[in-house]
Amino acid sequence: MYSVLLVEDERVILDGLRELIIQTAPEFRVIGEASGGTEALDFMRSNVPDVLITDIRMREMDGLTLVSKAREMYPELLIIVISGYGEFEYARRAMEYGVLNYLLKPVELQEWVAAIHKIQLLLNRRYGISSSQTLDTTKEAQCNSGDTRKTIRDVKEYIRLHPDGDLRLQTVAAIVHLNPTYLSQLFKNETGITFSEYIAEVRMERAKWLLVNTQLKIYDVARLSGHQSPKHFMLVFKQQVGWTAGEYRNRFSTDEQL
Repeated sequence: MYSVLLVEDERVILDGLRELIIQTAPEFRVIGEASGGTEALDFMRSNVPDVLITDIRMREMDGLTLVSKAREMYPELLIIVISGYGEFEYARRAMEYGVLNYLLKPVELQEWVAAIHKIQLLLNRRYGISSSQTLDTTKEAQCNSGDTRKTIRDVKEYIRLHPDGDLRLQTVAAIVHLNPTYLSQLFKNETGITFSEYIAEVRMERAKWLLVNTQLKIYDVARLSGHQSPKHFMLVFKQQVGWTAGEYRNRFSTDEQL
């Protein structure tokens, strides 16, 4: 499930956007709401949304300023700008900041769905997930169909989408409607590694990405990559990678990100 940060200073519109996501975009989850740019930036200092959806004119900080600052923090952040203003200059400036879509209020349902679909395709590609295989509620009910490869593929994709979530064997087994012991054996037979080893690999790759592509504090990197203890994360990272998390960031981050 992909994460969304909503920024809108009008509560009615904010509530409407959240409901629109619930009704039309089941693969997306709102992880944060902000009434202005400063609040949004504060949120992003300790959280990494996949998507930023923001109004363009707000009392405290306009959306374009927020977009420019958010882009500095997270160059790969996907952004949709929503505005009641149709002036060409706003749209032009938004596109200069790499905004994927500029939608006018009231948002047309067809344009909204097209924008969300475009973003989902980009995120699927980023996380190495086939768009036709994304695990959703409907597919969960089909996992116990005897198609072993499909079941394991769905499990792996679920883990990749939720590295900071509850990935206990019992929890994931319940999602795919399998006995935990049976799923554990099935996973090892199909992949050659254990269920827990795969989770550790995914979480470590997520931590590496966060270190290189964000300026989050190390304890936030640990939390967002599914490591409950920052101290344990730093120990494991050093053992597996050969560098401390800070050394890895300094070695692989671009000059712009540093």
